[in-house]
Amino acid sequence: MTASSTIPITNHLIDCLSEQQRYWFQTHSTPVDLVFGQVLNVVDKPPKYVYFPISGFISLLTIILDEPPLEMGVIGNEGMLGATMALRNNNAPLQAIVQGTGSALRINAVMFRQYLKSCLPLQKLLFRYLYVLIQQLAQTGACNSFHEVQQRLARWLLMTQDRAHSDHLQLTHQFLASMLGVRRSAVTIAAGIMQQQGLISYSRGHIRVLSRNGLKQASCGCYSAAIKAYQQNFPLPDNG
Repeated sequence: MTASSTIPITNHLIDCLSEQQRYWFQTHSTPVDLVFGQVLNVVDKPPKYVYFPISGFISLLTIILDEPPLEMGVIGNEGMLGATMALRNNNAPLQAIVQGTGSALRINAVMFRQYLKSCLPLQKLLFRYLYVLIQQLAQTGACNSFHEVQQRLARWLLMTQDRAHSDHLQLTHQFLASMLGVRRSAVTIAAGIMQQQGLISYSRGHIRVLSRNGLKQASCGCYSAAIKAYQQNFPLPDNG
C-alpha cells in the first residue's frame, strides 16, 4: 500500500495532517471498539495506548476522595486521548472512560511518543488541541458552579449528540447525575421539563433528541463558547 491509496480517516485531528502523516497513522494504528464503561486511562499512570475516536466518545473524569467521579471534558472524533504527551509528560492527568460506544484508532503510546518527537506538524497540532481542551475543562468547571441543572443537562446532551452522531442516546438518569455532579432527582426533574417542552423523549434509559435548536436555547452559553473555541482553531462544518 502506498500513501496515495490511503483510506480516508474520520478523526478530525488526523484529517488536519498531510497525506504522508496520515499514512503513518494508518499503518501504525489498530481499529478497536470503544466499549461502554471501559477505563482507558488511570490518573498519574502512563497509558499503554493513545486513542483517536472515530465514533462514540470518551469522558475525562476527575477523582475526589470519597466522592463520585465528576466529568470535566468529553472527547469524540474532534480530538484524541493522550494529547498531553506533547508536553513530555507520559502520565495521564485525568481518568478516561468510554461513555459512548463506538470505534477508535489505537496506537501504542511508546511508538506515538517517538513519532511525535520527529513530527513538528503533529506537535503544533496537539498544542492547538491542548489549548482548546484546557478551555473546555475551565468552561466545564465554571458551568458546574454557576448554571442551573437544566442548562447543564441541555449542554451535556448537545455535546453527547455531537460525538455520538445520532439523535438516539443511551443514557440513564443515574448516569447523567454522576456526570453532572448532582442528585438523580435533579436530573429527573430537568429531563421531565425538557420532555414536556418537546425537546427530548425519554424511556428506560433511552433519550431521543427531538429539537436540537430547542436544546441550544435551553442550554447555557457554555455550549456555544466551546464550539466557538474549537472552530477558531479547527474549522468544522456546522452541525445544525
